[in-house]
Amino acid sequence: MSLDAFFQDSHIFHRSFSKKPLHVASANGLTLTLDSGKQLLDATGGPAVACLGHNQPEVAQAITTQLQKVGYLFSGGGYSESSTEELAAFILKNRPGGLSKAIFLNSGSEATDTTIKLITQFWHAKGEPQRCNFIARKQSYHGNTLGGLAISGHQSRRQMYSHFMPSNVSFVDPCYAYRCKLAGETDAEYVERLKQQLDNEFQALGPNTVAAFFAETIAGSTLACVPAVPGYFQAVREICDKYGALLVLDEVMCGMGRSGTVHAWEQEGIRGPDIQTIAKSLGGGFVPISAVLVHQHIFDVVANVSGSLAGGHTFQAHPVACASALAVQKIIARDNLVSNVREKGALLADLLEKEIAPLPLVGNIRGRGLFWAVEFMLDRENMIPFPMDDDFSSKVKDAGLEVGVNVLSNMGFAGMHKIDTAAITPPFIVTEEEIVKIVELLKVAIEKVSEPYLAARTTVSAEKMQAV
Repeated sequence: MSLDAFFQDSHIFHRSFSKKPLHVASANGLTLTLDSGKQLLDATGGPAVACLGHNQPEVAQAITTQLQKVGYLFSGGGYSESSTEELAAFILKNRPGGLSKAIFLNSGSEATDTTIKLITQFWHAKGEPQRCNFIARKQSYHGNTLGGLAISGHQSRRQMYSHFMPSNVSFVDPCYAYRCKLAGETDAEYVERLKQQLDNEFQALGPNTVAAFFAETIAGSTLACVPAVPGYFQAVREICDKYGALLVLDEVMCGMGRSGTVHAWEQEGIRGPDIQTIAKSLGGGFVPISAVLVHQHIFDVVANVSGSLAGGHTFQAHPVACASALAVQKIIARDNLVSNVREKGALLADLLEKEIAPLPLVGNIRGRGLFWAVEFMLDRENMIPFPMDDDFSSKVKDAGLEVGVNVLSNMGFAGMHKIDTAAITPPFIVTEEEIVKIVELLKVAIEKVSEPYLAARTTVSAEKMQAV
């Protein structure tokens, strides 16, 4: 490939070299202003991160205030401070689902690694070290560290590091009704089939060897905003309880209000997970932060038997990150923004169904709250996806940038199914006017990218008619 001179001159090892990145001069609310003066409507807030939009003065003030008090403490050195304690108390008030303790880290990937280690320590403390097997789902994503990839079913991201991937992680099918339900199968029958598959996996591994089952409550960046069909997580909770394994729910993308409730699992009719990971909408992207939320029964075992948490990170429970996230969470609560997520999410869903769903190359619209995606199909009637070498979703994203809207394309081939999606995950502060504009511009982008495909289809149809 021909490398743009920008990448040779820049001292940053950029994530992609396909094209020179757009330079953002400033950002405010949902607006990104480029150095050229062009403005983009940010319909993603990054990958569902900037829940308060960009440039929030109250959060900036909270960061400044914290820096003037305590900028850094080493959490492993026997210290604590108020911002960290206050954030944990704020997000765990009333102990949702029995979750009572928080471990604050720097990224969703770190949260996943810490969860794996915590589970291992828990079972050793319980006197059941043979519980070393993990079950996760195909076409899933739980982080880009080696630990995160180990339990991720993202085929292309795992491939290069296959020699590092452990043998004690196995994968079952995701709950992805649009592509995975059988013809004529009801939701109840589909749930029962997935439940039996999970039960069979426990049996194959040996039920008393399974440590935990990992799943995204609403599938994030690989399947793109896929909620489970009704009853699925009740079935999953039942199987985990049946065999005494832990249920881990990854809500790094879909949690902390993104789906219309603080915790996405609150809409699934279950008592909650044993461990939950959160990140993006926890801190809104102002300072990196993530968390592992832990059920009281796990804490009791680890604390009373082990006496300490094994391992740790230098920047764990960082005071400035916690102060920033605390300000974010207080603003969300004060301004009733989760209610706005539900209200504007309903509007977004309605407009996507009316304006986007009828487009010829659109196969499926799915999501919840302000966490929505459009899946594209080369032939939606016959469920034929685009070829492997055709990155249709990236073309839509690029076309969106040309017309002034930023959407999120899917992240490569994740396995099982080749999908092309555009995700719309705007900040919680999004207005009705902005929702309307986002859908309007997305429609223009999709229509523009679709033109050559539809023209080719017309040509083929004409040739067939002439042959007849």
